Amino acid sequence: MKTIRSVSELRDALREHRRAGHRIGLVPTMGAFHEGHLSLMRRAREQSDVVVVSLFVNPAQFNEATDLDAYPHDEARDAALADELGVDFLFAPPAGEVYPPGFATKVVISGITETLEGEHRGRAHFDGVTTVVAKLFNMVGPDVAYFGQKDAQQARIVKQLVRDLDMPLRIEVCETVRERDGLAMSSRNVLLSAEERHRAAALNRALEAIDRGYASGSRDPAELIRQARAELEAAGIEPDYLELVSPATLAPLAEVNGEALALVAARVGKTRLIDNHRIGSDAGPRAPATQHRH
Repeated sequence: MKTIRSVSELRDALREHRRAGHRIGLVPTMGAFHEGHLSLMRRAREQSDVVVVSLFVNPAQFNEATDLDAYPHDEARDAALADELGVDFLFAPPAGEVYPPGFATKVVISGITETLEGEHRGRAHFDGVTTVVAKLFNMVGPDVAYFGQKDAQQARIVKQLVRDLDMPLRIEVCETVRERDGLAMSSRNVLLSAEERHRAAALNRALEAIDRGYASGSRDPAELIRQARAELEAAGIEPDYLELVSPATLAPLAEVNGEALALVAARVGKTRLIDNHRIGSDAGPRAPATQHRH
């Protein structure tokens, strides 16, 4: 595996592969790899001739400097894990390469960026996401880019970005990878104390309560959310939001009929976590918890 720092070097490295018609897969990350990231890399390795993993902690999508400073960093560890999985290129540019002096452009998507995470973190968060993702797609020129279902709103927004700007690639959204107790794997989990880590598993239990309620025949969002809130309250967690929305529009549902997305976000201690389950006819099998520890 080769680590690359500049856009020009990246394009040079990929030029011959592109000319040869090789399929290029991209896994965009902010580092601090866990099994969720590694599962995306494995999928990309299975489906692609060339695998690029980007590692860039994007300052534009952090609301607070303290949150950015606290984000885990260990490039040497991340590089070793990617290398083990057969990644071809680790693209780890410095901030000045992505946002050079005089940078003055934003990619802004309306509507679906203004609810849920957009409401609680501000529109600037998703403006930062869409801008850096658009840049990464232009830098790498992938045929497929891989994202995790855990960041469901982000994945939906990236699909909108690709559609609206006629970008010539496919977005593949892969199942959330979970710890044995159901907690969605996240780079932020390492910031939890032992007591907070135990309480954090209630986020998945809350979503499972919605699953059970739906499976037993309830279609009333208020009732399903009430059952989920009980799980959070038992763990002493007050959510930023707990919603049942349309997967297409992210708008709240008056009735859960056919398909829905249940989403939760909450602070456990000082650490903010998000999770979601797909509900209804398109939900498919729930990804099992994993015993991996990376």
